Amino acid sequence: MIKVFTDAASNTKKSGGGIVIIAEEQKQLALPLIEADNHQAELAIIIHALHYLIDHQLNDQTVFLYSDSKTAIKILDQGQTKNKRFLPYLSEFNELTPQFPLLLLQWIPEAKNKGADNLARQGLQKKL
Repeated sequence: MIKVFTDAASNTKKSGGGIVIIAEEQKQLALPLIEADNHQAELAIIIHALHYLIDHQLNDQTVFLYSDSKTAIKILDQGQTKNKRFLPYLSEFNELTPQFPLLLLQWIPEAKNKGADNLARQGLQKKL
């Protein structure tokens, strides 16, 4: 079982994302993102996290993915959105999920996502 916490930080023009992966070893990533919209950045960092797991062959077990973005979790969990800007993220998510035996998405309060939040702010600083 792997736990993954994601978060994004955005200002009016730039974004950064943070990922905390808790497996046999803990990994922390702070990434600059090209997305300027916070919801898009939240979706993008989830996609980045899934790619990281696949690229590092950590996709062979149950993954619990946590985000404090209700919007991102709702879109991905329900598999639909009316917002055309979110469709590419949903499509990519749907392409990646079959590569995991079990992927569970869970919204968590911001207060329980401080590690990913701090990394997201670092990722934003890299972009600035």
